[in-house]
Amino acid sequence: MHDRIMIETQELTKVYGSITAVDHLNLTISKGEIFGLLGPNGAGKTTTILMLMGLSEPTSGSIRVAGLDPVRQPLKVKAMVGYMPDNMGFYSDMTGRENLFYTARLNGISPDRANNLIEELMVKVGLEDASNRKVREYSRGMRQRLGVADVLLKDPEVIFLDEPTLGLDPEGTSELLDIILELGKKEGKTILISSHLLHQVQAICDRVGIFVKGKLVAVGSISDLAKDMGSEQVIELKVSPRSAFPTDVIKAMSGINSVETREDMIVVKGQGSELAPKIVKELVAKDIDVYHIKIRGSDLDDIYHRYFQEKEAKVHA
Repeated sequence: MHDRIMIETQELTKVYGSITAVDHLNLTISKGEIFGLLGPNGAGKTTTILMLMGLSEPTSGSIRVAGLDPVRQPLKVKAMVGYMPDNMGFYSDMTGRENLFYTARLNGISPDRANNLIEELMVKVGLEDASNRKVREYSRGMRQRLGVADVLLKDPEVIFLDEPTLGLDPEGTSELLDIILELGKKEGKTILISSHLLHQVQAICDRVGIFVKGKLVAVGSISDLAKDMGSEQVIELKVSPRSAFPTDVIKAMSGINSVETREDMIVVKGQGSELAPKIVKELVAKDIDVYHIKIRGSDLDDIYHRYFQEKEAKVHA
């Protein structure tokens, strides 16, 4: 990742009548960074992307994309950004190659250059064997990969992806995430991903921002956000049904705050990075089989729901 700032907003606000879709957003994203903008539907993610691209004018605040103002210099911004909406539209009676050629001509790319570029991009997104098939025969995953190729035709510096994995099966999701990761890590593209699919974002993003009702309530790497939530760990365990869980022994260990049973799950709360290994070691020593262990509080799902609940509580208060 480089130090050059590619996206910057200051007090960015968008109001529709009585609804504030984006509320005083302050955000910076560096060159080569893969940034995840997270939030439920209606949180303001798509509105933010449209303003960054110069497709929607802010009510107030300022924006810079690669040093350019999308409000005053919309054509220059559009020339150096790529956008893939959540439902990419293609001509279904045209082949994948023909769709890309059409986009290339709209962007002023010469026919010879377009043909060479399309060959390269079809290989990059894994569609070289399907390039001459009608798009109506493509699966959703294939359409999404074609969408990435379409975005890359003009070699953008900044790429906006709105719910890129929505509706994909696990294999299609994995393939698309690998492509996005390569664009950011190997090619230095600056990528902003809008999504509510947390585990997929966690797999590839350098940092995330959590959006709730138009406000950015938290921003940082997943590890930093986990630290901000506090040092207590919640460890979930499942052991052999025939085993008697040594509650008193575990409670007596240093760093343990509480031990409780919830249906077939044992939940241990405490402090210390080595807490889970210590508990497992103790159980193994007592010949107790451990079938499941999960440390909660350190993954994006836990972080997101914690911040979302806190924001909701403040709103209701």
